[in-house]
Amino acid sequence: MISLYDLIKDSDNIVFFGGAGVSTESGIPDFRSEQGIYATKQAFGYPPETILSRSFFLSQPEIFFKYYRQNLIFSSAEPNAAHRALARLEQAGKLKAVVTQNIDSLHQQAGSCSVLELHGSAARNYCVRCRATYDISIVVNSEGIPKCTQCGGMVRPDVVLYEEGLDNSVLAESIDCIAAADMLIVGGTSLNVHPAAGLISYYNGNKLVIINKGITPYDAKADLRINDSIGKVLGETVDQMFDTPLKP
Repeated sequence: MISLYDLIKDSDNIVFFGGAGVSTESGIPDFRSEQGIYATKQAFGYPPETILSRSFFLSQPEIFFKYYRQNLIFSSAEPNAAHRALARLEQAGKLKAVVTQNIDSLHQQAGSCSVLELHGSAARNYCVRCRATYDISIVVNSEGIPKCTQCGGMVRPDVVLYEEGLDNSVLAESIDCIAAADMLIVGGTSLNVHPAAGLISYYNGNKLVIINKGITPYDAKADLRINDSIGKVLGETVDQMFDTPLKP
């Protein structure tokens, strides 16, 4: 049976598609596991899915931001072995893009440059009135609703909420990258969240690798399925390819 090492070695247009499981090893909880953000069915009197919706954000922003600060901002989180391995593959010219469902920007912190954020980024924020932009500090350091220093309007995170569609330009570029890839590595995602999960159907090659601790609806279509920690798998594989091991 062919190994992940051999598949990566023989590829030079790799795309990685990842979900929340990529960042759990950095201490960021996922959404749907037993320890995930949604494990608590009610938060502040409402289900998390309700609080993280566009209509709730507009109608009750105070509660939204209180929940958002407590559950979706992890300023102390650092890239793990998976993030660093992917950045290293990009630097080596093998990995062409990371398509991520995460909003934590850990791929960029690890050194990845070509990152397509399907659900936006908590690191970016903007005024809903004048569109002035801010980094994450305006949310972290404010109390209640963060306000624009230029016009006084409400500042919101540049993330995709429930009831909102994905950014069409990011979606189109993700499709193009996946369709052109000679290898697609899928990791840390249950592939149950659409439309993001449906992106892998655009892959036309014969090197589809799924690395995930749980089962996914696409397992039968994978050319290689690895049921293990994505940080361990990618970290050890990339270490094999280069003389200098990844930093712990």
